[in-house]
Amino acid sequence: MVSDEDSEEILTLKAFFDEHTMSVHLVENNPPRAKRGEPGNWELVELSDRILTYLELDTLAEAILETAENDSNSFIEIEEEGAAVVQMRNFRIAIARRPFADKMEISAIRPIVKLSLEDYDLSPKLMKRLEARAEGILVSGSPGSGKSTFAAALAEFYSHKGNVVKTLEQPRDLQVEEAIVQYSPLDGSMEKAADVLLLVRPDFVIYDELRKNSDFQAYSDLRSAGVGMVGVVHAGSAIDALQRLLLGGRVELGQVPSTVDTIVHIEDGRVAKVSAMSLKVKLPTGMGGTQRDLARPVVEVRDFERGILEYEMFTFGGEKVVVPVRGGVVHAERGERRPAGRGVPGETVPVSISYSKKKVTIYTGRKYSKQRIEIFADDSYLFTTVVGRNGESSIRIKTRQGSNLVDAMEEGSNITAKIAE
Repeated sequence: MVSDEDSEEILTLKAFFDEHTMSVHLVENNPPRAKRGEPGNWELVELSDRILTYLELDTLAEAILETAENDSNSFIEIEEEGAAVVQMRNFRIAIARRPFADKMEISAIRPIVKLSLEDYDLSPKLMKRLEARAEGILVSGSPGSGKSTFAAALAEFYSHKGNVVKTLEQPRDLQVEEAIVQYSPLDGSMEKAADVLLLVRPDFVIYDELRKNSDFQAYSDLRSAGVGMVGVVHAGSAIDALQRLLLGGRVELGQVPSTVDTIVHIEDGRVAKVSAMSLKVKLPTGMGGTQRDLARPVVEVRDFERGILEYEMFTFGGEKVVVPVRGGVVHAERGERRPAGRGVPGETVPVSISYSKKKVTIYTGRKYSKQRIEIFADDSYLFTTVVGRNGESSIRIKTRQGSNLVDAMEEGSNITAKIAE
């Protein structure tokens, strides 16, 4: 805790940290604040009533930069006009000042949790996949969820299995053992660093974090060269992480399963969900069972632990669509399938839904053509529509019905359909 009376303590970052402090945030004309706790269970607290001045923060920033230049275990990752990122021992420090920011700010982050893969209590099924099969992994989660902690644990897991493991980071702040060499951009380029890594012949590369097109391209290129890849990406869900991979043609749809076969989504420092990808040539779910001319390459996204099909990704009308499979389709080896067939009023209709900038399309298959169906979001009725002869119903996204349906999907509501009375 910083003393109100002793302004000399402002000259060192350690004065703001205790064993429970995750990060410290020092902003000009504000009191010092800190996040205390652990991923998923922390609070932002004020460390003092005193107001920090520009001069104090500027002095501290210069001391940080000087230390990084003279300490062999510290380095300056980024230094531009108005901004700097420093790795000072185990502290990652971001410095912002005018003209980049309207106030002087210093943010310092220190990892307080270091875990092994055993600490996550993963299922034997998942452990087997990570060890023997998964070679294109995305670790997703929101900021502060514990993504990097899990990625570091995975890096050491692969290292202990006799693999050569490297990291690509900017900044280099993963907490890994000495046997793992940590790389950063070469001459400002991750692609150049990836080219050098290929000459080193690693078995696995941990890429922290994937943000820009060049990051996803470097990840994809290394994976295509046969390197096992673990990429860390900011995303609110596993499917959001996968969609970031497709954004702007970063990876072709047909190459998705060979680039990323497993997504591990982290929430509150734990593995919340695991998704597995595979490529099939099939009729997308909901288009009916006899339209062979509509069969196409489809990327299936399944809940790994249960084997349930949750999303399908395919090209339709020249657009890449990600379609949620409402109700789920269980993997064939489990002997269960979705109910289908023409039914009576009130009977559930299996539907898949996709949307683009202009329209929302509801797929039911031709066996429900010309039937009126009611659409529900969870238990709330949305609207009634008529299935066309081709087994689908399209609604303009600007209409009330279309916008309500899209809003419900984006809020995570369960979309269902029934044959209308």
